[in-house]
Amino acid sequence: METKGERGAGLRAAVERRSAAPVVFLHRLPRWVLLAAVFVLLVIGMAGTGWVAAAGLLVLAAALGWFAYLNWPALDGSGRVLRIAALAVLVGFALGRGIGRF
Repeated sequence: METKGERGAGLRAAVERRSAAPVVFLHRLPRWVLLAAVFVLLVIGMAGTGWVAAAGLLVLAAALGWFAYLNWPALDGSGRVLRIAALAVLVGFALGRGIGRF
């Protein structure tokens, strides 16, 4: 019988296995490509309107959440709090852009 900790470790191992190839691909890209992609998503999110802007910010939040999940065991308390705060701000802005509040 699996305990909760073992089930979580199995999920983490599965996510890490599935993430290995995309992470290697991203690592092999020139740095400017990733920087440009983040910049484009931020510009779409901040300059766009409605759900287009929300989609840009949500894609950025998904990438940040994915990286945060992969790095979570190595983070200390302040690193975890910063990632949670960044995700909350991005999702909050995305929702605000989507419903026309910002």
